[in-house]
Amino acid sequence: MAVDRMAVLSAMMDQGVIPVFYHHDVEVCRKVIQACVNGGAKCIEFTNRGDFASHLFLDLARNFARADASVIMGVGSVVDAPTAGIYIANGAKFVVGPLLNADIAKVCNRRKIAYSPGCGSLSEISYAEELGCEIIKIFPGNSVGGPDFVKSVLAPCPWTRIMPTGGVDCTEESLRKWFDAGVACVGMGSNLITKQLIANQDYDGIEKKVRDTIQLIKAIRRK
Repeated sequence: MAVDRMAVLSAMMDQGVIPVFYHHDVEVCRKVIQACVNGGAKCIEFTNRGDFASHLFLDLARNFARADASVIMGVGSVVDAPTAGIYIANGAKFVVGPLLNADIAKVCNRRKIAYSPGCGSLSEISYAEELGCEIIKIFPGNSVGGPDFVKSVLAPCPWTRIMPTGGVDCTEESLRKWFDAGVACVGMGSNLITKQLIANQDYDGIEKKVRDTIQLIKAIRRK
C-alpha cells in the first residue's frame, strides 16, 4: 500500500482528476471505488460526511489493502486535527479540507501524510505552503475566481501546485480552461460520479466516465 507522501502526491498529479465520493452504504462505496480504479483513478477522495463515516472508511481501506494495494485512499472535508488523526489511523494516505487548519498540517506532517487545504486567496496559499502543503486545493473553484485566479496566482508563484474543486466539469471546454491555466490536478465529485449513475447502479458507466476524463486530461496536457 502506498505510504510515501511524495509517491502519493506524484500519483495525484499524474492521474489528473481526483474522484470525490461518499455514500452511506459500504458496498455501494466499494463498487464505486472499484469502478474508479478500473477506469484508471487509483487515488480516491472519500468525503467525511454522515454518521460513522470514519468507520465506513476503515472498512473500505481494509478491503482495498487486501484486494489491491496500489489503491490510494484519501479523505476529504476534514476541518480539524482530531478528525485527520482518526482517518490517518484508519489508513488515509492523503487529507483534503475545505479550509486551512495549521493543526491538521502538523498532524499530517508528523506522519508524512499529504495535506491539501482549501484556500481562497494568495495569502492563504502562501501560508499553506509555509506549513508544508504541496498541492493546494482552491475551493470553491469557480467562486474564488476560476481559471483566471489560478493564472494570477501562478504568475508571481510559479512553484505553487493548485487543485481546484467545485466548478470543474468533465467537458473538454471546462478541463482545458483549468489545465491551460496551470492546475496540477482537479477534484471532481457529482459532476464525475453523478447521482443518476449511482441510482442506476451503473458502475460500468462510472468506469467509462472516469476513463474518458483521464484520457481527455492526458490529451489536453500533450497539447
